Amino acid sequence: MFPLALLYCLLMLRETLERGQHATDAALDRLIPLETEPPASIHKAMRHSVFAGGKRLRPILCIEAGRMIAGSLPAGIEDLGAALEMLHTYSLIHDDLPALDNDDLRRGRPTCHKVFGEAIAILAGDALQTQAYEILALLKCPPESRVRIIAEIAHATGTIDGMIGGQVVDLEAEHSHPAAEMLEYIHRSKTAALITASLISGGLYAGANDSQVQKLRAFGLAIGLAFQIVDDVLDVTQTSEQLGKTAGKDTASEKATYPALFGIEASLRKADALVDDAFEQLKTFGGRGETLKELARFLVERKN
Repeated sequence: MFPLALLYCLLMLRETLERGQHATDAALDRLIPLETEPPASIHKAMRHSVFAGGKRLRPILCIEAGRMIAGSLPAGIEDLGAALEMLHTYSLIHDDLPALDNDDLRRGRPTCHKVFGEAIAILAGDALQTQAYEILALLKCPPESRVRIIAEIAHATGTIDGMIGGQVVDLEAEHSHPAAEMLEYIHRSKTAALITASLISGGLYAGANDSQVQKLRAFGLAIGLAFQIVDDVLDVTQTSEQLGKTAGKDTASEKATYPALFGIEASLRKADALVDDAFEQLKTFGGRGETLKELARFLVERKN
């Protein structure tokens, strides 16, 4: 039997995840045009990918960072979470295209281009990105915070230390044997940057000061890298059915990964150490940081 304290933590984590998923999905359903709205084909494609499932981790991290800073749930923060999920989904649609990772399965469903064709899939990704910034521009927070949030997210998805830059280096590193420094750059840019921006934007929405923003940044960079390391491990240890996407793609493409460079056990130890480092950043928040700590543990203990 589980100790009562552990069982309580698991139940609270499940409640946090379910609550965040429901709030994010409701906001996404409200903000993304219905499938019947002309031109219907693009809206069907957008909704196909956005509502294919997914854990909504980035919106949940955003929401819980805001709750930690404010001490309660900031009104309207679910729209910020929805915009982050739109940006994440746009990146997945484009990542799955034949010119990039050429994948047929995402979140347990056929990828956008397999259902709607490459042209509509490209435009669906573009549309989600465009609409995300429209939502960000209308956030119900002070104008100064809104501008900082937009700048933070734009940088995190851009070419310098951001998602697109990480994707480029990841592509160029295929079929090579990159050094550990390059591998960390790829993971921090491709994955950790948007996770970090999700935390910071949630904090800014709730009125975080500069010191709190720096704590959230350090926390996000650590758990974001840990998340990607675990993702790399799952790619070689789980099945496609368990993952909801094609397993073994990294190996088949000879991608730069932590397991390929360091092995599975050393990779998992690295992820655990990063989470320990992340926890140090939340000490000043006391008990209000416990939910983010539980989410960080979930990131490295998940099986898909």
